[in-house]
Amino acid sequence: MPRDRLTPARLGPRDVLHVGSAGLRARPMRVVLSALGIAIGIATMIAVVGISASSKQQLLQQLDKLGTNMLAVTPGQDMFSSEKVKLPKEAPGMIGRIPGVEHVGATGDLDPTVRRSEKIPKSNTGGITVKAASEDLLKALKGTVGAGTWLNDATGRYPSVALGSVAAERLGITTPGQQVLIGKQYFTVIAILDPLPLTPEIERAALVGWKAAETLLGFDGHPTKIYERSTDASVEAVGKLLARTANPQDPQNVQVSSPSAALQAKAATEGAFDSLLLGLGGVALLVGGVGVANTMIISVLERRHEIGLRRSLGATRGQIRIQFVTESLLLSGLGGLAGVLLGSAATYVFAATGGMPWVVPLWAVGSGFAATLLIGSVAGLYPAVRAARLSPTLALQAA
Repeated sequence: MPRDRLTPARLGPRDVLHVGSAGLRARPMRVVLSALGIAIGIATMIAVVGISASSKQQLLQQLDKLGTNMLAVTPGQDMFSSEKVKLPKEAPGMIGRIPGVEHVGATGDLDPTVRRSEKIPKSNTGGITVKAASEDLLKALKGTVGAGTWLNDATGRYPSVALGSVAAERLGITTPGQQVLIGKQYFTVIAILDPLPLTPEIERAALVGWKAAETLLGFDGHPTKIYERSTDASVEAVGKLLARTANPQDPQNVQVSSPSAALQAKAATEGAFDSLLLGLGGVALLVGGVGVANTMIISVLERRHEIGLRRSLGATRGQIRIQFVTESLLLSGLGGLAGVLLGSAATYVFAATGGMPWVVPLWAVGSGFAATLLIGSVAGLYPAVRAARLSPTLALQAA
């Protein structure tokens, strides 16, 4: 009768986890140092993607808040002279009658400078301009007043001024009620506006009422720039009519632009250099994988007695391979988990410092962790095969 062949016991998932983690538990400091390379690589990749996503989300939130349904109308340059073509005084009113237009606001550039007092030289403008502003300007811009009250029919006739956020900061004005010198006359600050990312020219301006600009500052009443806010569905149709409506006699010298285009382009190009930084993170991850492989090879050399003993007690070559591949996977997985936490924390700190929403895409976390497991499998494959090929007798003799 043929002799019964002995069948080696199978290792269950719990057994595999136990034997695979035995080497890690025995050498905790080596585990930390080996996992550090993996952690740095994954942290770099997570932080790069997270910071880019957080910055982009902030831009998209600004676009949602400010809207993309605002268009701006400005006069063009006359082909036969060096002077700019003036928009008609009636242009804002005519634009307001276009179907779909909800709000129309206008500004007019003024020559006088704004200063804190007459002791400051006129040449020291601080980059602040003076503009005449219509009453509906703030509605068209979807702007808000941080402090004070916006220009109205009453205050817009007298020497009162609303300051953009940047203008107020540069003039050192923190609260309404203070005075600034515009031209040769003092104006009372009645409003300080909140930031307006779509219209930085308004942020850096001192805004005077339309009537006050005409009577006190010699404004001719021709708008320099007109902002219109229409419904989302009618933006394209309104854009086609703006030039002919703003200046029917000379529509070819009217320029129509979208203030939100720059913010949209910035959001679209956000992360343009991510591939370079991700490549650097990938290099760090690769170096970490080499470190894991080196650690596993040293572990095999140091544990030849253990391997020989297990083989002599009946462990198969496949079980030895599984043990060392599992150990490599656990080592890489620990590094990957630490890297995800470090990268997420770095993103959070950056977002909190810059006032951005904290965004860490799940695909980045998932793909980053999967990359660590892949590298762990590859890094542990050769040491595992080498360990499985050890002869039990020779391994015990060497010990």
